[in-house]
Amino acid sequence: MTNSGQQQKMTNFRWAICSLLFFATTINYLDRQVLSLTWKDFIVPEFHWKNNDYGTITAVFSIVYAVSMLFAGKFVDWMDTKRGFVWAIVIWSIGACLHAFCGIATSGILTGNWLVSFEGAREIIGTVDDVASIVTVSVSLFIFARVVLAIGEAGNFPAAIKATAEYFPKKDRAFSTSIFNAGATVGALAAPLSIPFIAKAYGWEMAFIIIGALGFLWMGFWIFYYKKPHHHPRVNKAELDYIHQDYADAANTAPTAKPKSISFGQAFKYKQTWAFAVGKFMTDGVWWFFLFWTPAYLSSVYGLDSTQSAPQIFTLYLITLLSIIGGWLPTYFVEKKGMNPYAGRMKAMLIFAFFPLLALLAQPLGYISVWVPVIIIGIAGAAHQAWSANIFSTIGDMFPKSAIATITGIGGMAGGIGSFLINKGSGMLFDHATETKMKFMGFEGIESGYFIIFSICAVAYLIGWTIMKSLVPHYKIITDIE
Repeated sequence: MTNSGQQQKMTNFRWAICSLLFFATTINYLDRQVLSLTWKDFIVPEFHWKNNDYGTITAVFSIVYAVSMLFAGKFVDWMDTKRGFVWAIVIWSIGACLHAFCGIATSGILTGNWLVSFEGAREIIGTVDDVASIVTVSVSLFIFARVVLAIGEAGNFPAAIKATAEYFPKKDRAFSTSIFNAGATVGALAAPLSIPFIAKAYGWEMAFIIIGALGFLWMGFWIFYYKKPHHHPRVNKAELDYIHQDYADAANTAPTAKPKSISFGQAFKYKQTWAFAVGKFMTDGVWWFFLFWTPAYLSSVYGLDSTQSAPQIFTLYLITLLSIIGGWLPTYFVEKKGMNPYAGRMKAMLIFAFFPLLALLAQPLGYISVWVPVIIIGIAGAAHQAWSANIFSTIGDMFPKSAIATITGIGGMAGGIGSFLINKGSGMLFDHATETKMKFMGFEGIESGYFIIFSICAVAYLIGWTIMKSLVPHYKIITDIE
């Protein structure tokens, strides 16, 4: 074969990078799921938490994640993709492992016994009569571990979206984003099949340590494999031209100097930034509510512990794998219907926004079988992930690569604020509904609380889409950023 013939056959190394991003996102979601799958059955008996205590921990995680997302985007733009991702996963893996030592630290603070095993700490805490102190100290320590986890995990999506923009043309970004974003679903799938059983066999502490250590393993592959496409020996000219097809002179698009990143003040001048932020604010909390509270919902309403509910949780997130359609549909609209990328994405997002309305039926039909709300939540989760893949891709459609991580961080902050509100509000509402036997729309107690939150989740996407479309009705590329 001639040399020119060899050049015509395009390499596909960009998909190897996409695979790495997929596994990073999988680990990211595994790490944040450990607490939700252990607190009811393993941690509450030791530390005496209520729903509001758990809601406080998840809410603080959400708000710290939100603020960290704002700066993580700037940090990744400053450090650049490779080093930024390394820092992120090191920090979040340390944070994940720190949770395991909260029992020992609680024992040390309350009794002065620091040099004990995990089992020893549990026994010592069991002898402490001051339950209020146990709750206060343990919640504070878990919040600290959660803060470290949040700071690190905030770097995942800005770095992943930036890497996607570096390795994929605009028309493929929603699809590649939906693939790596499916790591969230795979992480959520693997969690109920592993975490409760690790906790039951070896203690809840080892669940945090074993899952947390996966990040360090991934880091080795990232350091070894990742380079910019124009510097990577596994990317040939044909693939480089394909990656850079959005530019007039594809062969000469490789940057020769590090571009200047956008400032926060400049970013907020654009309606495109506000549209993305509003979309994230309205919808991120829905996914996080499903992620953090579904195991507790199955426990509180149906009496299933974390091992008994494993088939339901697994099925729920298996359904969310349908979100892969979220990356294909806008490509269909662009290539087959001749739409511009933004119009195709917004049309796809409108379609996905209708599916969460099914959540209105989760409680009313829940009397039939536990599987009814599980399937409905799974469909709503799939719609969210499809929506998420596309809303992330709108940034690359309209902003230059040098601004992508920063804009992603701003939107992530908005999403984290929305998540803070729904997590803290849910914990307070559920305790109030239980203690007062609250009645609402035919439901009583904690079931009435879940019906209210499900209803909020159901309409959030249509409200978010309407505001986004009002802010940016038509495709408009940002061209005045240096």
